Amino acid sequence: MPKLPKIHERRELDPGQLFTIEQLDLEFSNGVRRSYERLRSRGLGAVIVVPMKDDHTVLLVKEYAAGLHHYEIGLVKGRLEHGESVLEAAQRELQEEAGFAARKLEEITCLSLAPGYMTHVTHVVLAQDLYPSRLPGDEPEQLDVVPWRLDELRQLTERDDCTEGRTIAALYMARDHLAHLKGTS
Repeated sequence: MPKLPKIHERRELDPGQLFTIEQLDLEFSNGVRRSYERLRSRGLGAVIVVPMKDDHTVLLVKEYAAGLHHYEIGLVKGRLEHGESVLEAAQRELQEEAGFAARKLEEITCLSLAPGYMTHVTHVVLAQDLYPSRLPGDEPEQLDVVPWRLDELRQLTERDDCTEGRTIAALYMARDHLAHLKGTS
């Protein structure tokens, strides 16, 4: 295992509301020095929820994506709030965005978006045994809930309105996790 580079200095270049651009002056174990820029998350991380309507159907939401300026189909997701566990955040986001709560929540993995230049981490949570329950959220409009069969993920990822990497990765991971659980029971 290589030794981590020594951080000689950190400089905040641009303090934003969600992310700060930070410059790191590093020295590697071989003596080479470099400066790297990274986006440092101001938050505690995020959750992305895979809400299973039944053994074969996931509930997706359709919401406005400002980065691409279109409506995107994806999983329920959001930031962790102070004092909130990963599972509490998943339950809250599920109620705010999809109008459901889950009797069974399980964190199945953690994803980084771009570990070469971002500190942000997203926790993938599988939600099962759903029941209707809505909390007011911070979305400017109510989100459409879109049921989708897990055995049709390829068709989903071929759509122009399902491009977010976290959603795609989490769906395939959840599908494989569920298949593994089914095979071991």
